[in-house]
Amino acid sequence: MKATRGEKLFYAVNYVLLALIALTCILPFIHIIALSLSDRTSVDSGHVFFWPVGLQFTAYKIFFIASPAFNAFKNSVLITLIGVGLSLLGTILAAYPLSRSYLIGRRYLVLGMVFTMLFSGGLIPTYLVIKNMHLIDSYWSLWLTGFISTYNMLLMKSYFENIPYEVQEAARIDGCSDTSLLIRIILPLSMPMLATLALFYGISFWNAFMSVLMYINKSDMMNLTVVVQAMLQKNDLLNSPSLNSEEQAAVATEMVKAVGVVVMVVPMLVIYPFLQKYFVKGVMLGSVKG
Repeated sequence: MKATRGEKLFYAVNYVLLALIALTCILPFIHIIALSLSDRTSVDSGHVFFWPVGLQFTAYKIFFIASPAFNAFKNSVLITLIGVGLSLLGTILAAYPLSRSYLIGRRYLVLGMVFTMLFSGGLIPTYLVIKNMHLIDSYWSLWLTGFISTYNMLLMKSYFENIPYEVQEAARIDGCSDTSLLIRIILPLSMPMLATLALFYGISFWNAFMSVLMYINKSDMMNLTVVVQAMLQKNDLLNSPSLNSEEQAAVATEMVKAVGVVVMVVPMLVIYPFLQKYFVKGVMLGSVKG
């Protein structure tokens, strides 16, 4: 069916608006990357916009030498990998029983979990619970407080419910128990949803900030988000005794701060393309039923 003139105009306006919105998101980050890769003279003179001027990587070298960024990066990777694994495990173990129609009282269990999306214990009670469990200065305080997202659990539950009943019945006829059915049939068919939730949980744990400030006091256990935020607030990074005068003169504070932002954002940007093909499919299939 051929589009009318009004429809073509509507699509054209939409494309232009979406392009402008995309540029407002992309161009500032491109500018940050250009700042991190340019020389100090060009940065101080304001000649750097969307392309590096006087390409150099000194700011990256100084960022990892003069700050605890490398150790913080390792901490962020550890927090994210284990956190995603635990959260996916918890989400699967919660969603699978609730997706079974024969589970007694499942409606009330779902309503009880949805209630937590509207009302929570609050910041101070949660902190007191973590403190009384002796989890301060332990990454378990981060993993347990972010263990299961009710929204993600509902998506997973709906996805499980949308898997054809005939496939599950055939597996049961072959002698599969609930555990075997989950491991051998349900999970292999749920890879789009698992990849989608892994991305959701990964971004959450990678960007953890307030929870780290609340529960982690040791500086060597801080993650990259907290270290970068502290670096953006302070201007004394270039005064580190580990830097010589030439390195200090070659880089401006704004350049090192730009490096911190780039290092913080790039890992998620690198991972996203590998999960993108599952993202829309997983969310759309998981949202068919409530």
